[in-house]
Amino acid sequence: MAKGRSTIAEIAAEVGVSAPTVSKVLNGRPDVSEATRLRIEAALSAHEYRKPVATRADGARTTGPRLLDVVFHESDNLWALEIISGVERVAGPARIGVVLSELGGSHRPTQEWIDDVMARRPLGVLLVLSDLDPTQRHQLSSRSIPFVVLDTQGKPPTDVPTVGSNNWNGGLVATQHLLDLGHTRIAVVMGPADVLCSRARVDGFRSAHDSAGVPWHPAMVRWGGFDAASGYQHALDLLSRPDRPTAIFAGSDYIAFGIARAARECGLRIPDDLSLVGYDNLPITEWLNPPLTTVNQPLREMGGLAARMLIASADGQPPTSMRMDLMTELVIRESTAAPATI
Repeated sequence: MAKGRSTIAEIAAEVGVSAPTVSKVLNGRPDVSEATRLRIEAALSAHEYRKPVATRADGARTTGPRLLDVVFHESDNLWALEIISGVERVAGPARIGVVLSELGGSHRPTQEWIDDVMARRPLGVLLVLSDLDPTQRHQLSSRSIPFVVLDTQGKPPTDVPTVGSNNWNGGLVATQHLLDLGHTRIAVVMGPADVLCSRARVDGFRSAHDSAGVPWHPAMVRWGGFDAASGYQHALDLLSRPDRPTAIFAGSDYIAFGIARAARECGLRIPDDLSLVGYDNLPITEWLNPPLTTVNQPLREMGGLAARMLIASADGQPPTSMRMDLMTELVIRESTAAPATI
């Protein structure tokens, strides 16, 4: 039997199920047993079956509202809001709706989420700091639903389009700025050690020290979450050391918020007693007291680029590149200064 020309009835007969059961799997219906669904998925893959997309006479899709699915591992923060804003700036004028999902801190969606996505058949799926396992990837691909990963958690997959930023450069320029001011005891409080962007920023931190010939101390490198509470707890410990750092590079603006609170509670002034650099350049950072020096990560641009890639893929246009990394740059404000003598 020729691949790509099989009918639902032929695939049903091969698997030993009814044609409506195959249709349920194609439409992401949950009322099919896992074992049966996997057998049908395998047959669909073997025959390279693609569900036809209905069109009007003018070629437009008629399968319902045009949607993009955007899924975050966590979305209750200003960081996620910047990405959502970037997606909306592209999707809104194109009259494409945006469906938001949150994974409650997990970096991989559940099968129930995949089933829901397949049932509504969006134009594409944007995964933010999350990824799919091979089975889930196949399920979306078998329905011709493209997906893009933004700020990948681990090593970028070679066969999945990804959008990110130059995190190594961000860590480098932040640390170089502090070294240029004369700081030699610099700590870094970063997000999770198993997240790629965290490791890349710390690599930049180390490279800046190596280039300047200034040793960095392993005890000054801390891993945690990208949240304020993590910054606060690590800073309390760091600032209580007899050789406390004179500057801290925070792996996110939220981490910097927690560090600033800890510094105040320790009786330290920013930047007189402690210089502080954040990461992301959230809009609120320029309104802090003092305004926060931070690395600009172009979150809105990243969200918009990912949305354009998905829309182009849905229109049958292959990606021009499988990996798009946007530039980061340092925004110098008033939270950094030369170290005081202590």
